[in-house]
Amino acid sequence: MRVYTDWHSPADAKAGLRERLTAAVADRLSVAIDFAVQAHGDQRRPTGAPYLEHLLEALEILVVGAGVTDPDVLTAAVLHDVLEDTDVPAAELADGFGPHVAELVGWVTIPDPRPGEDPRAVKVAALRRLAGAPRSAALVKLADRASNVQTLRNLGLAKQREYYQQTVDYIMPLAANEPWFAAWYQDWQSAHADLASGSPPDSSPHHQQRQQP
Repeated sequence: MRVYTDWHSPADAKAGLRERLTAAVADRLSVAIDFAVQAHGDQRRPTGAPYLEHLLEALEILVVGAGVTDPDVLTAAVLHDVLEDTDVPAAELADGFGPHVAELVGWVTIPDPRPGEDPRAVKVAALRRLAGAPRSAALVKLADRASNVQTLRNLGLAKQREYYQQTVDYIMPLAANEPWFAAWYQDWQSAHADLASGSPPDSSPHHQQRQQP
């Protein structure tokens, strides 16, 4: 299972994009990256790493790994958390990057729980809804989750098990018609099989190793 964490900064990502995509698409994605930098500010991942790294990882997975070139899918990957984690409204996203990008981001956005709703149940419902997502939105989610779970060992064991089961139940089925993602997730599942429900904790050095966030 290859881990995609080479694009740490906007400069890394922009250089990689120019090597692999047309100038027009690279320029468009450069604008999206700058927008994400401003929108997410100094937000951090649970590991403490800058949040932007997650967005760049998702982009790297699509471009370098899966070979995706669709500019709307790639733009949505960079911006996939702006509606969920920032104050950017959907109308601003649509005005700046087009209604299709806003639609794709909407598909992968987990809504805020309403009063009395269980946040976990809301999240699971949003994941289940992805079964009816268009291919372009499924690609964004596959890259988003691949970024999050490729370094799953950085999290506590309970969170590892929860993320593992969610991924197997709701995300891996989205890869059924995506050969690259299907193969990547199969390798990932094999590498994390000890996290399956009912499996005893694996205390081997391989599973104790902490990967770079």
